[in-house]
Amino acid sequence: MRIIKPKRLRKGDIIGIISPASSPDDLSKINRGVEYLEKLGYRVEVGKNVGQEIGYLAGEDAQRVDDLHSMFKNKHIKAIFSVRGGYGSARLLDKINYTLIRENPKIFVGYSDINALQLAFIKKAGLVTFAGPMVAVDFHDEVSPFTEEIFWRIITSNKKIGKLSNPNSEKIYTLTKGRGTGRILGGNLSILTSLIGTSYLPKFDGMILLLEEINEAPYRVDRMLNQLRLAKILKNLEGIILGRFVDCYETDPTKKTLTLNEVIFEYFQNGNIPVVYNFKHGHIKDNITIPFGVKCILNASRNFIEIPENAVL
Repeated sequence: MRIIKPKRLRKGDIIGIISPASSPDDLSKINRGVEYLEKLGYRVEVGKNVGQEIGYLAGEDAQRVDDLHSMFKNKHIKAIFSVRGGYGSARLLDKINYTLIRENPKIFVGYSDINALQLAFIKKAGLVTFAGPMVAVDFHDEVSPFTEEIFWRIITSNKKIGKLSNPNSEKIYTLTKGRGTGRILGGNLSILTSLIGTSYLPKFDGMILLLEEINEAPYRVDRMLNQLRLAKILKNLEGIILGRFVDCYETDPTKKTLTLNEVIFEYFQNGNIPVVYNFKHGHIKDNITIPFGVKCILNASRNFIEIPENAVL
């Protein structure tokens, strides 16, 4: 896999804003997010179709693809930030010009449903992308200082990133000891699982797999992890990092259930590769930005995760 890194972001650069998935419940969140970016010294260009709504989608597929293509074509745009996740990113995958993306590498940021685009960009264009804060989710209100510090450092500095630590020195726990080195890749469990069997999912052999999820009951998490197992995605990994699984519990007290921990332990405890959990990445306020596609060292025996290189040039 040939990996392409985008150029680092500098003050005064133009950030493009797009909605590849859903629109926010309150469109004013976009304006407040833009104001935040401008106060930091960046210029902002909002995609012409941002704010469109068709059901749970932020406009027609063609409109959302057009904004994405326009931002990659525009030589003045240095980074592309997503408004929010939601639903619909995967609908765009067979409509995207990946040659355009490969020939115009830029910082591309988002998480949750946006993960479908990130996985496809790695597979089809080799572009390093950033699982990090979104305009109408993380930047429209009081911004987490922890999230800010690591995000802006990763996309503005061409120095090696180094060790990644949880906020407030919260511990990263070990399920299986050991040490692994490989490119870090993955993201949202349900999005990744939905791409199995398509040409848009990269190979995970030799990778460090990162997983996070939200609002999925334990039996659903079980089903998706089993699908990863049956698809042999878990077979040749160098290590596994489990981020935050938010509200992943059974809400109906009358139903028989396993706990989330019981499901996770069954799949990942006492394996032959290093596995850690409680890494602060996912649908949370204090969120560690992850650059997908760069080298990662996972030392589950000493409880640390390290990115030994830069993510931007």
